[in-house]
Amino acid sequence: MAARLPACVVDCGTGYTKLGYAGNTEPQFIVPSCIAIKESAKVGDQAQRRMMKGVDDLDFFIGDEAIDKPNYATKWPIRHGIVEDWDLMERFMEQVIFKYLRAEPEDHYFLLVRKHSHKRLLSCHSLIFNICPSTEPPLNTPENREYTAEIMFESFNVPGLYIAVQAVLALAASWTSRQVGERTLTGTVIDSGDGVTHVIPVAEGYVIGSCIKHIPIAGRDITYFTQQLLREREVGIPPEQSLETAKAVKERFSYVCPDLVKEFSKYDTDGSKWIKQYTGINAISKKEFTIDVGYERFLGPEIFFHPEFANPDFTQPLSEVVDEVIQNCPIDVRRPLYKNVVLSGGSTMFRDFGRRLQRDLKRTVDARLKLSEELSGGKLKPKPIDVQVITHHMQRYAVWFGGSMLASTPEFYQVCHTKKDYEEIGPSICRHNPVFGVMS
Repeated sequence: MAARLPACVVDCGTGYTKLGYAGNTEPQFIVPSCIAIKESAKVGDQAQRRMMKGVDDLDFFIGDEAIDKPNYATKWPIRHGIVEDWDLMERFMEQVIFKYLRAEPEDHYFLLVRKHSHKRLLSCHSLIFNICPSTEPPLNTPENREYTAEIMFESFNVPGLYIAVQAVLALAASWTSRQVGERTLTGTVIDSGDGVTHVIPVAEGYVIGSCIKHIPIAGRDITYFTQQLLREREVGIPPEQSLETAKAVKERFSYVCPDLVKEFSKYDTDGSKWIKQYTGINAISKKEFTIDVGYERFLGPEIFFHPEFANPDFTQPLSEVVDEVIQNCPIDVRRPLYKNVVLSGGSTMFRDFGRRLQRDLKRTVDARLKLSEELSGGKLKPKPIDVQVITHHMQRYAVWFGGSMLASTPEFYQVCHTKKDYEEIGPSICRHNPVFGVMS
């Protein structure tokens, strides 16, 4: 019997899609989740677009090639982690498979990453191990899973598919951290990418779906807030490059500070030590421009802890959201959830992000225990709660790495839905995924 080819692991995010083969530590390709098409129909008019099948269907670009393509309309099929245009998504996946992975889909199992479901308890494991490993976000509907199955089995004829839940993959990826003593699939996952942030509690490999919280603060919001701060102070930035500059400043210089007042004081008393300079090239004149980067360095990521700075409609700090999520969970799993708070996604990569979150969360928890003791008149002495935020070197691509790791095990092929299963039962088979034992 010929050796089985490695599974393909695809994590489609709002801003970027990560793709590669199982067994690797990092994705082989990271491309913007956008597609440039000839605009022969009005925006959002999918019915008219279907009538123009033919040449237009073949004339499109994805990823970096799609950005600012002259005479083409650039679309983003995924919004806040949810696919909004399935026609474009199918074409996007076509180039992902054939142009980037250079794979024959009939020869590879796929693992697709999926956001979390509305169902109360879903197996993260089951989501992880489809022959075609993909990942899925927390609030995706069962119908979206069916659409995914139809595209993968009917359009691409894959032999097997596993639609995996992000949170479980992120927990599996955290096993690489030195902070993790025993491998467990119980923990609280904070997954923050470009378009959305979720706090997801997982107990023994099952997502507690009713307790998931969505936070309207993510990487894109930090970029916009940084852009706003720079606009107010720096007049030398070309207007058409304002967003691009803000993103570069965020990625290169931003960090999380422990105390806002002290941080302002540091910059005011010794600015030369803390203020950085960013140099860019004007896209039109080709001349260099230089700007000073000061308060923006720490004020950008600060919106995770003071969201009212950027969004007056949302004022709950991330630490309080995490605490609320865990308090909404069954009482017998709360301590393990506090002890294993796992970070995932590019927007959790700011320096000292984990340290600040752990400190703020610990303060919230300790204040509640102290209040309980005071209300009991000193009769109750609550046992201290261990709060630990896990950071690790695979954090940025934690979801993809978790999928790669799990899809390279023999169990993966046993729990995938196969083409034969799909033909016998239909797309509804992918509403659920079988659970496999925790790997050690």
